[in-house]
Amino acid sequence: MRIILILLLIGGKLLSAQTFKKEKLLYSNELKSTKDTAGWRMEGAGALAFSDSGMRMFSPDQKGHHVLWCPTNFPSDFVAEWEVKNLHPQAGLCIVFFSAAGNQGEDLFDTKLPRRTGVFKQYTQGAIHNYHISYYANAKGESGRETAHLRKNPGFHLVQKGAAGIPIQSTSVHKISLSVFKGHIELQIDGRKVIDWQDDGQALGAVWKGGKFGFRQMQWTDFLYRNLKVWDIEQEDSK
Repeated sequence: MRIILILLLIGGKLLSAQTFKKEKLLYSNELKSTKDTAGWRMEGAGALAFSDSGMRMFSPDQKGHHVLWCPTNFPSDFVAEWEVKNLHPQAGLCIVFFSAAGNQGEDLFDTKLPRRTGVFKQYTQGAIHNYHISYYANAKGESGRETAHLRKNPGFHLVQKGAAGIPIQSTSVHKISLSVFKGHIELQIDGRKVIDWQDDGQALGAVWKGGKFGFRQMQWTDFLYRNLKVWDIEQEDSK
């Protein structure tokens, strides 16, 4: 069982070094067939194709941006891991949304919420809240940015410019690990820390609690996803 060490920082002060461990496996999906994504929701001009290698997500003819949501609501504290491979290194942008729900506490799939079609403002300035991290950044017009960004929504608040995400021209398989515990958010790529931020629950409002998890791509993006797993996470007893 992998042990996760998180340093909690509030107001620039180190509070404590806390050790966490993966607990119950909440979700596991190889993402290799249409059956694996039963109940998942695509918003925008995205399409899926499957093989033994995993789930390809893309926009036919690069028509538009798109978001794919897992139907499961995950708790406030969790660890998620998945693998990705870039099939079109010329341009693209990958984002992970998490802790996503309606601003009044509605389930993200509640039909009372406004319809979403992949347009970014619907996810960052609209009727829902979430965190999002761009972990591959090579968008047209912003070619070569590479740096990962963490934002808190609604408001599109840039709370951290992290380290470089997936290398722009890489076509290797990369393992992504996202951990969230009591507002502390950390994202690693192949064991390399890219994002490390503590939401204090004050400066930008309350810490977002449990909710849905999803993948977003800009229209030029063509990525392969596989082996999504999500665990509950708990603090180890101090001795």
